[in-house]
Amino acid sequence: MIRKDIERFLKDVEKPGRYTGGEQGETIKNKENMDLRVVFAFPDLYEIGMSNLGMKILYSCLNKMENVWCERTFAPAIDMAEKMKVNKIPLYALESGDSVLDFDVFAITVQYEGLLTNILYLLDMANIPFYAKDRDESFPIILGGGPCTYNPEPFCEFFDILSIGEGEEALPELAELLIDCKNKKLSKKDTLLRVATELEGFYVPSLYEFSYDSDGKISEIKSHPDAPKKIKKRIVKNLDDAHYPTKQIIPYIETVHDRATIEIFRGCIRGCRFCQAGMIYRPVRERSAEVINEISKETVKNCGYEEISISSLSSSDYTNLPELTDKLLSWTNDEKINLSLPSLRLDSFTKELMDKVMSLRKSGLTFAVEAGTQRLRDVINKGVTEEDLFRSITWAFSEGRTSVKLYFMSGLPTETDEDVKAIADLSQQVVNLFYSSPNKPKGKGVNVNISVSCFVPKPFTPFQWEAQDTIEELKRKQMLLKDSITTKKINYTWHDARVSFIEAVLAKGDRRLSKTIVEAYNLGQKFDAWSEHFSFERWMKAFENTNVYPEFYANRKMEFDEILPWDIIDIGVSKEFLIRENEKSRKEITTPNCREKCSGCGVVDCKIKNSMKADK
Repeated sequence: MIRKDIERFLKDVEKPGRYTGGEQGETIKNKENMDLRVVFAFPDLYEIGMSNLGMKILYSCLNKMENVWCERTFAPAIDMAEKMKVNKIPLYALESGDSVLDFDVFAITVQYEGLLTNILYLLDMANIPFYAKDRDESFPIILGGGPCTYNPEPFCEFFDILSIGEGEEALPELAELLIDCKNKKLSKKDTLLRVATELEGFYVPSLYEFSYDSDGKISEIKSHPDAPKKIKKRIVKNLDDAHYPTKQIIPYIETVHDRATIEIFRGCIRGCRFCQAGMIYRPVRERSAEVINEISKETVKNCGYEEISISSLSSSDYTNLPELTDKLLSWTNDEKINLSLPSLRLDSFTKELMDKVMSLRKSGLTFAVEAGTQRLRDVINKGVTEEDLFRSITWAFSEGRTSVKLYFMSGLPTETDEDVKAIADLSQQVVNLFYSSPNKPKGKGVNVNISVSCFVPKPFTPFQWEAQDTIEELKRKQMLLKDSITTKKINYTWHDARVSFIEAVLAKGDRRLSKTIVEAYNLGQKFDAWSEHFSFERWMKAFENTNVYPEFYANRKMEFDEILPWDIIDIGVSKEFLIRENEKSRKEITTPNCREKCSGCGVVDCKIKNSMKADK
């Protein structure tokens, strides 16, 4: 139902379909019969949030509960926000049109650091105070979740509860507990204590206190006597049994990813030392090919999608990939459904898989090489060689491909100018491979696109202690690479080093940054993930106004024995393992993937490790 008070100006804003609700597949319930009402927010535009698989899954999980109604809201674009402010319309849910203030729980997913000011944007639009300590019993419980919560400290004071880990099982448990507390008329304080003490995987920031030394480092973390010392992340152990919504909301407007996204497994057998996802999503858990095929069929049948995208951190590491692709191709070809296999690794990219990929679509192939030299690839434990790249590229060219995209990183630990220039050399060799291939497409040229991001040290990686290169050094390396490219066949793009600097500060920060985030928002900062909205100058002004030295977080090498802001979280991977991996990187020693040899990362529910023990 469209709110009557927005109808009169919807025609004056861009993409009115962002704000109307009423889409096919949305969940409508009688609010009078609900024991708990949840509004789930994605702190970015509608078309971004509606492309997020996690939001679709959790929305459906909560709505499976008969006595719970979960609705959606998104960050309004600037033009809509201005209309809402002028007309005194607060942030509202799309399904019922009710104000966020009418709900029991306001849940916000935090997917990346560029959304942190948008948390405040949502709270502001909903007329909710920023800090949890300033909100009384009349306000909803503010719940956070998503990948950024693995270091929630820079923004944790804006939330009452933070969900750590996977939510399919955790959020329904939380809902049941909140209903019980509501029926017993418990205070918010008593409710939060019950959440912290009775449920695994939920962090209540108000129950923890951080102290600091004179040098700015954390000296101590004190917890409430009844609260856990560490919050253990939640995982779903069996993906075949995990809920997947085959009936989904069909947006009125085009979204960023207008396709069926099917997750085939979680976790990663690799151990890239810069990669946070590869650590925080351990252990590896796979869906069976039969289940994947069935949910793919049902999703396409119910939603009318014309493309299926296989989702994982490394699709070619799925153990039953040949069987899965055969099952999917047996019906997708006949029904003219495109099948996309992203996240393919060079070292597990076989000729058989290449032939299947080639039969799917004729778009360009993308490979993450990460570094230009084998030495640096060994440092980061990438596990791929030039031979892997050249073999895969040669196959692609022989099958008619003329476009290849390669991902690299700049500023990696121990990187030298020779490593930077080697990116250009490697890319040139790819160009040369095309022209030397006897089976290359006749009369066509090659297009090698290289995209180079800036290394950001992330929590729970072996490189979490490392310093990021300064902005000036990152820019120098970017220009060095640009000058090293001598052909127009190579198209080079790079990330803004200033954005990566802010990302590093927010990724490694502590609670003292909350006031900086508030100040940045008050100065006008929002939608940081969008280049047209990001302002480095505003951020630096916010640091200055709040007496925060950002280089302390981004450009300082941390000590192994230092208390880290995220030490409050337990992801299952031990700090001892991460230290060993860091030390091995300095010696350019690689670590085999999990299927080759268990390296003792500390994860206790690892089926790969258990199966290896059985083999022995």
